[in-house]
Amino acid sequence: MKAVQMVKAGAEPELRDVPKPTPGPGQVLVKVTAAGACHSDDFVLNAPEGAFPYPLPMTLGHEGVGVIAELGQGVSTVSEGTAVAIYGPWGCGVCHFCSQGLENYCSRAADLQITPPGLGHDGAMAEYVVVDDPRHLVPIGDLDPATTVPLTDAGLTPYHAIKASLSKLLGGTTAVVIGSGGLGHVAIQMLRHLTPARVIALDVTQEKLDFAKQVGAHEAVLSDADAVENVRKITGKDGATAVFDFVGYQPTINTAMGVVGTMGDVTIVGLGDGKAAASVGFWSQPYEVSVRTPYWGARAELIEVLDLARDGVLDVAVERFSLDDGVAAYRKLAANDLRGRAVVVP
Repeated sequence: MKAVQMVKAGAEPELRDVPKPTPGPGQVLVKVTAAGACHSDDFVLNAPEGAFPYPLPMTLGHEGVGVIAELGQGVSTVSEGTAVAIYGPWGCGVCHFCSQGLENYCSRAADLQITPPGLGHDGAMAEYVVVDDPRHLVPIGDLDPATTVPLTDAGLTPYHAIKASLSKLLGGTTAVVIGSGGLGHVAIQMLRHLTPARVIALDVTQEKLDFAKQVGAHEAVLSDADAVENVRKITGKDGATAVFDFVGYQPTINTAMGVVGTMGDVTIVGLGDGKAAASVGFWSQPYEVSVRTPYWGARAELIEVLDLARDGVLDVAVERFSLDDGVAAYRKLAANDLRGRAVVVP
């Protein structure tokens, strides 16, 4: 079968022919109908050699949906032919966090060498993928695979981030979204549906600001050296109640810390270059500001996100590629030349 694989650190991925996998006991083989390309993939691909202990070559794709094709020995809770989304942040299933459905925060994953598909072992950017346990599959019914697959990360991650601030985002408050791309444009829609807050979007080009307003942002501000001042002109002295940074480079983190108000939340979601950090201290930000760095989300939250999609709340912008053009999808991702999410449809 064909697969888009990371073959060498610091190099672009390659389309390769690899053996079709076979599910072992307790596992499920899924025929992939769509796989998403994510900035996390680009971050891993461009990391220096030795930065990640991933066995190479490795099939990319931590966002995946498909149809159950084969059941491993002992699997009886799911059925062949069912359309499913793959919950990506796998854990041990029994630790304190996993028992709450928060496998994204599994305390034993590193010790047990459990990794997400596409971020440690073969993922969904292929014709077939093996899922280690049926609990990591969520039925999608008749949802479109191409617009559903980004929800497994680009939907789940902002939803998890936003839920932590919902109690603060009341009438008269402001939410700021930095970066209106794959995750940010979904976050804007979620904020508009889940809260009465005014939503201000920041990005680096007028085209992206126009897009942010199209998907629901009340205001759009250029993300430049004057961003803090220009956002503050809108929020006044109160500042923003919640700021969601989907970029994560030092300038955007500085902007987030500069626009947040007293008792506000700053949530840093974007990986950036992996080096940026918020300056936190008694004199560094307004009183009682909370700074978070969430990771992905819970399986139950993925179910909730898919329910939002069924209700017609989310309009996910995608650019579709064939599996043969999967490498081209990653090139456009690296060039920041995408509107929404790159999706490979085998």
